[in-house]
Amino acid sequence: MTVAAVILAASTESALADADGSPAVRRIADSAWAGGATPIVVVSVDPQGEVAAALAGAPVTLAEPAPAEHGPAAQMARGADVARAEIVETDAVLLWPARMIWVGPETVTTLIELHGIAADTLLRPTWDGDPGWPVLLPLQSLGTLRAIGADRMPSDIVDDLIAAGVADRLVELGDPGVAIDGRTAHADLPPYVGPEEPVSGHTHEWGAAEAERADDGPLEGPALAPYAPAGISTSADD
Repeated sequence: MTVAAVILAASTESALADADGSPAVRRIADSAWAGGATPIVVVSVDPQGEVAAALAGAPVTLAEPAPAEHGPAAQMARGADVARAEIVETDAVLLWPARMIWVGPETVTTLIELHGIAADTLLRPTWDGDPGWPVLLPLQSLGTLRAIGADRMPSDIVDDLIAAGVADRLVELGDPGVAIDGRTAHADLPPYVGPEEPVSGHTHEWGAAEAERADDGPLEGPALAPYAPAGISTSADD
């Protein structure tokens, strides 16, 4: 079971937005890695190399988006394609808009663990009943994602996947970062609560995925993925 993180930045500005002193994509990549997601793909324009510089030292692949007219669903598919090219066994992706900078690694770990017992299900975390991000999409539904129109925004895309028959589950995780984006300062977030019961059916130590990683893991990143073929992907961040 391999679950990738696909970080979606609509612009250089959204990729580099301040997240308590770190660029947004770097903070997200660090949370994804600590939570056990691999590979980690950032889909973003980067004409001046600033995004690559922000990701220096992180085990991340920076992928060029396809033309914007192909829409957000195609950008998501682009990230999934790059992730699968990195690790062929990748069977799900966490679709993660770059504005969602406060998601905790515990949320990543829990979604990955739940995917292990609900492999065919789209998982969407909630906080106080509000659906949020990142959304875990099984790659068996990638064809459905590709069929979604270019005019659909990220939240609409999730609705369209469910309407098309993709099984879904809302998961209350007590993490305000899944629903409250970077427009709210970290210090102003409601407290993290965590699920009352382990949603995956067993308990685990938070951060265990990070602790179990070998010290000699790849840290020279980011790698650079080739340009996407026309029609494969695009850039948008709702």
